[in-house]
Amino acid sequence: MRRTTRTTLTLAVAAAVAVPAAFAPAVAAPATSAAGAAPTAATTSSAADEALVRREAAKSARVAVPKIAWKSCGSDPALAKFQCASVEVPTDYDRPRGATTTIALTRLPASGQRIGTLFTNPGGPGGPGVGFVQQAAEIAYTPEVRAKFDILGFDPRGVGQSDPVTCFPTAAEENAAFTGIEPFPVGAAQTKAYTRVMLRAAVGCMTTSPDRLTHFSTANVARDMDLLRRAVGDEKLSYVGYSYGTYLGATYAKLFPGNVRALVLDGTLSPSWYSGSDGDRRPVGVRLRQGEGSADTYQQFLAECKKAGAERCALAALGDPATVAEKLLQRLKTDPAEVPLPDGTTMTVSYQTALFLIFQNLYSPLAWTDLAATLAELAAPAPAGRSAAAASVAGKVLGEWNRRQEEYSGLGSALQPCIEAHQSGRPLAYSQFAADANRRAPHFGALRAWVGLACEFMPVRDTDAFLGPWDNSVKSPVLVFGTRHDPATPYQATRPYADLYPDARMVTVEGYGHATIGISACVDQKITDYLVRLKAPADNSTCTQDHKPFTPLAKSRAAAAEPALELAAFGF
Repeated sequence: MRRTTRTTLTLAVAAAVAVPAAFAPAVAAPATSAAGAAPTAATTSSAADEALVRREAAKSARVAVPKIAWKSCGSDPALAKFQCASVEVPTDYDRPRGATTTIALTRLPASGQRIGTLFTNPGGPGGPGVGFVQQAAEIAYTPEVRAKFDILGFDPRGVGQSDPVTCFPTAAEENAAFTGIEPFPVGAAQTKAYTRVMLRAAVGCMTTSPDRLTHFSTANVARDMDLLRRAVGDEKLSYVGYSYGTYLGATYAKLFPGNVRALVLDGTLSPSWYSGSDGDRRPVGVRLRQGEGSADTYQQFLAECKKAGAERCALAALGDPATVAEKLLQRLKTDPAEVPLPDGTTMTVSYQTALFLIFQNLYSPLAWTDLAATLAELAAPAPAGRSAAAASVAGKVLGEWNRRQEEYSGLGSALQPCIEAHQSGRPLAYSQFAADANRRAPHFGALRAWVGLACEFMPVRDTDAFLGPWDNSVKSPVLVFGTRHDPATPYQATRPYADLYPDARMVTVEGYGHATIGISACVDQKITDYLVRLKAPADNSTCTQDHKPFTPLAKSRAAAAEPALELAAFGF
């Protein structure tokens, strides 16, 4: 049986999606000094910030704090340690007694003397926080952190179990809509088909979830998080955010600076790049420099493979890894590969599918050995007599990849940028955007340039969204991590992000991949000291990763890393 590859749009847009309209918060009129002199930019900004904070405090004061009734998460033994709940929050914080939105929660209760609650966000946008905590809390956080904090995950509004935004009546219809559509188009025919399905998806989103879309912004998620902080009884927020979660962290810090106890921000993206508040009107995948970040990390993957040699990197057994991989990608453009899967079906691997698979597996260096083996199998003729799909690393990797695609949340959960950030306004120019991006970042520039095309067809916005300015007045030290070679949130954004905070302590992680879950004891210790003791490291500190690419993992470490790898594969 042959399987036609179905590309889940959510996966292609999970890191970012462009938006149609620009919003700015209401700003107080500039004040003059007692002497009548014009205010400086600093005093004007400060006055605007104070007015913003006052408005948000007034909104919060009008909202009743929900009571959380924690209960068992069900009969699954794997969830025995966790508790689950749901609460109702205002759909529109300007109408606190109006319609409500359900927010799904889970927590891993503190095992010792409790400091408070640690809120988490795994990224996305569209990452389900409930699943993240249930799968990865015991890997992501040290025993000391788990002893001192209830680890709380919540599905942001519009995501997962929290009144999800949907774009098709059923998952089956969504799957059918994207059957045969590549992760990004190459050539006129594919571009026409890709554009048509994105237009259909946009219309579906606006038809199926119009009310949810218009209250779906990150600012409203930040308001929800502050309400949840009050509901768990914490005076101030302790928070860890990854990837897009750093954008949520920056938004919370801007709206509620006085409510911050501790912020850990890992895999930072530039809020102005994401929102387009700096005036850049290219697609958001281009603005975020994801093509450049991916191309850089891919070159590191190839270099580490060459260094590891044929014994540890299967791609190196076929020759120079960079040459072998480039020949493979060029061949797949005209001659897709057929790969038998363990379930007896066959998957067609095109150029775009292979590139998207590479992109996702660049997120974790722990996945690089299997990625190299998969590329080697695609590049080399099948060994004589090999008939069992079970003997194929490529079959296993691609089969697991398909499973994750089919289980991941639908398109709607990743659409936050559509209703809160700027978009290009030029849907017919995406081919040119892709060509320009590919000149800067071969292969990966085009892959990320098409992110957000559906948003170009969605004239919907959340008028309560916040788009900057992004400098904030948080008095507490905050902890900011950037990995030197990160495919999704390039390292070059880390220092500017840290500089948005009055007292940020930036830590450079020398290594590869997106975010730092489970790969550095140095990082784990810095996070533990900060969260538990509020002891922040010196600014411009450095950590290394514990595991070198293409070296064997201890069985216990490999097993423990699996949930983190699963999350990393989808850009969380």
